[in-house]
Amino acid sequence: MSVLKDFQAFVMRGNVVDMAVGIIIGAAFGAIVKSLVDDVIMPPIGLALGNVDFSNLFVVLKDGAKAAPPYDTIAQAHAAGAVTLNYGLFINTVISFVIIAMAVFMLIRFMANLEKRFKQPAAAPSTKECPQCCSSININAKRCPNCTSNI
Repeated sequence: MSVLKDFQAFVMRGNVVDMAVGIIIGAAFGAIVKSLVDDVIMPPIGLALGNVDFSNLFVVLKDGAKAAPPYDTIAQAHAAGAVTLNYGLFINTVISFVIIAMAVFMLIRFMANLEKRFKQPAAAPSTKECPQCCSSININAKRCPNCTSNI
């Protein structure tokens, strides 16, 4: 039973819960970026490059046993049992990564600017250390009250 109690204490710590929330939000954000890339960004790029659908750019490495090439889509090639190199999907994934990295960078930069804006300036020190007796004395003192040395 102590293992269950230890596990419950571990899960209920603030860091674990915060991490779980971050992972869930990150997964949802990843899905949004994937949709942005696949449905919004890549179609105009493909249209500008002559009606190219990046998600269906592939090279057949080995013909399928069930049907002979050519294959119009990756799904047809896989249904035929062909081995493919899907470089169009890789391009989409790289673009998704760049967008996510840029969004995370902007979020961190925004948080740093907020912290800088609302951070209180550090208070000036009001004490210093006596070089002779190492006791704490007033910053304006000319003589140490403990050892009477000149400062």
